[in-house]
Amino acid sequence: MKTLSAPYFAAQEVAARLRAEEIGCDVISIDAGNDLNKQIADIEDMVARGIDALIINPRDSQGMVPAVNAASAQGVDVVVIDSTLDPTADFIALVQSSNLQNGMLVGQWIADETQGQDLKIALLSGDQGNEVGQERRLGALAGLIEGQLRNQGHVSFEVVAQGWGGWGNEGGLTAMEDILVAHPDVNMVLGENDSMVLGARRALEEAGKVDEVLLVAAADGQKEALEMIRDGQYGATGLNDPALVASTAVDIAKQAIDGDLPADISKLTYTTPTVITQENVADFYREDAVFQDCRTLKPKGTCTAGPLLPLWLSECCTWLPNWKT
Repeated sequence: MKTLSAPYFAAQEVAARLRAEEIGCDVISIDAGNDLNKQIADIEDMVARGIDALIINPRDSQGMVPAVNAASAQGVDVVVIDSTLDPTADFIALVQSSNLQNGMLVGQWIADETQGQDLKIALLSGDQGNEVGQERRLGALAGLIEGQLRNQGHVSFEVVAQGWGGWGNEGGLTAMEDILVAHPDVNMVLGENDSMVLGARRALEEAGKVDEVLLVAAADGQKEALEMIRDGQYGATGLNDPALVASTAVDIAKQAIDGDLPADISKLTYTTPTVITQENVADFYREDAVFQDCRTLKPKGTCTAGPLLPLWLSECCTWLPNWKT
């Protein structure tokens, strides 16, 4: 993993580890700290230690290609998750939610819920140049355009500002504080993940505006966001289930190790796109969900499969699995 700067990544690491242990694999987890050069060095180290398979959330879609190709050339089965990697790279499959389709569904929901309103949108984005964030915001805005054209025959929204929140709660808070100074009339926040939107909500609370602004995320499904959706305090989010993405990648890696990969396996595997609203949130909310604000989580000990995987549920770990059967 490139980083765990948002709760999604912590949940992904846990889900992958649990699934790997369930099917008899050992796991080594390494923190790249959102540093491209470190992630490259981590891969090189893992290959030197004799891993059988590598699951990676790449820091950069182009910058990681040589390291991934080198690992594959050494016989390592590589599966990519969540973030896009150049499809010309040598890997088995990329597993992710359909950011574009999730965004489209969210945008269409916004159009239906706000029909007749003129929207002034604060857009919260993750990292500049990140393809996943771009797909999410473009999907949501395209869905909003299509929905408004269908419902009222014209478009009635303006993106008044784009803030960069680095995918995290604190980043969302800071970005929203800055936006509110220049655009106090914002009436909707659209974020590329739940964590940044939840941070923005804190800024709105401090400004006394939280009841005036619709909160929406193009993707995620973080526990706190689902609770607020249930309680009518948050509009909607796209389903980006970290457990499903991670466990699917683990299963593909194990199939590759065992020589059981289907002949027709696709290089791109999408989970089912869904918009989560107050009407269906009960279908997705889990009281025991790991995908929540990592600041509330505590260290859980050490992996029984070996000393190399500290089981910390925090915002400060990343992982590269070492599959040993």
